[in-house]
Amino acid sequence: MKHLLLIIALCSSTFLIAQTKYEQGMRKAMELWDQDKLDEASNLFERIATVEKDNWLPSYHVAQIAIVKNWRDFENQNETTLKVNGDKAQEYINAMRTIEKDNPYADYLQAQLYTVWVAYDGMKYGMKYAGTIGELYQKMVKKDPDNPIFIADKAQWDMGSAKYFGSSIEPYCAELKRAIELFATFKPETEFHPKGNEKRALESAEACN
Repeated sequence: MKHLLLIIALCSSTFLIAQTKYEQGMRKAMELWDQDKLDEASNLFERIATVEKDNWLPSYHVAQIAIVKNWRDFENQNETTLKVNGDKAQEYINAMRTIEKDNPYADYLQAQLYTVWVAYDGMKYGMKYAGTIGELYQKMVKKDPDNPIFIADKAQWDMGSAKYFGSSIEPYCAELKRAIELFATFKPETEFHPKGNEKRALESAEACN
């Protein structure tokens, strides 16, 4: 009995140490991101992803950072740079789907990635990606209908499309308002899960006033 308890204790200690290393690494990477050290944060998330082969969160953050880098100084971006960052984002989105096939957060990032291209050159990429973006948002909201991250981004995409075609944005303002209300009580599953961008949702809602 003593031997069994010792084995259980050792196994538990090993598990806790592994978890601690993961949590420490993720917290450090998030801290680097908060300090706007995107490359350093991405590199650390990549290293964690190579160890956490069944955990999609490190890959999510690598892809998200690559997409964020494409939005930085967007007016001066060139297609080559966009493609480099876009290819990296796509690689890690694919990795997320390998770990969890129907992960709505992979669809969320995919929609963001395609949106970069539509914003960069609507004439060239609008016909190619716009329909798919709409389908991705429909899919993720259907899978998780009370997730303010998905609701807010879908509403903002729909509002942008409506403005482009000269239509009213009013039908989407209610959904954006609902997302903002849901953000007030939204709790990500862990400290490393996506938190969304409530600030951007609030800024977008100003167009509804």
